[in-house]
Amino acid sequence: MTSTDTATGPGPGGVAARPRAGAPSGTGGGRTRRPRGSRSAVMGALGVLGFAATWEIVALTQVVNPAYLPRFTTTAARLVTELDDPRFWSALGDTVVTWALGLLIAVAAAVVAGAVVGLVPFLRRATHTTVEFLRPIPSVAIIPLAVLVAGLSREAALVVVVYAPFWQVFIQVLYGVGDVDTVADDTARGYGLGRLQRLRHVVLPTALPYVITGFRLAASIALVLTITAELVIGNPGIGRQIDVYRSAPDAPGLYALVLVTGLLGLLVNLATRLVERRVLHWHPSVRREAVA
Repeated sequence: MTSTDTATGPGPGGVAARPRAGAPSGTGGGRTRRPRGSRSAVMGALGVLGFAATWEIVALTQVVNPAYLPRFTTTAARLVTELDDPRFWSALGDTVVTWALGLLIAVAAAVVAGAVVGLVPFLRRATHTTVEFLRPIPSVAIIPLAVLVAGLSREAALVVVVYAPFWQVFIQVLYGVGDVDTVADDTARGYGLGRLQRLRHVVLPTALPYVITGFRLAASIALVLTITAELVIGNPGIGRQIDVYRSAPDAPGLYALVLVTGLLGLLVNLATRLVERRVLHWHPSVRREAVA
């Protein structure tokens, strides 16, 4: 138990221990600190307002040709119009479905493959060179192959979406499995725990933080690749609609959908953070973040 826990946690018999000298007790004496989440929300809102104001000023001064950079207010008004268009929601649904399917396939395949390879030293040595060769290949570079194999379809986009997130999770699983304490594993063996029990009680708690980290990275990368595949391959989605507005040309519509992709990225990040807190509520890093 740390000094902070001793100072603020419950004492013997369920009686709260006395706060440290000089630390605010919450009932008087010290200043009431604003919750960290509130400060972050305020700073985030100020950052968004600053970005919008800068965009509006640059557009008004016509530093960039108005045909290429409409005003922020014009773009925001166009975004409101898009929200009333059924085609927008259809495109958004296609993008979310492609992203979710690609992420699910990538994470499931990476966890299984990473666990098998990581737990078998021979396989880890045998596949090391192949992994290091395939992992740096950009997903965009395999778009021609995906189109050749699956045509201009969602399946071709899924090939692209799955590729890079798979390696993110796969590598994290390898590191997580490799980080298992040999003393703990030997102790579990000594107490007669079988292979499945050791996986559950020794390997999983060690590897899970790595897996969640890989999942967070993979979720953002999968969204970027989903939009990219829609732009390049032309399968239905927000990316394809952006390309349509680019060809029109319709700058306010294009920038409005770009804002939508940014909001999607923000929602994905918030969702993955929530998953991390739920799954790793017992982990020291998450507990420290909650206390802070």
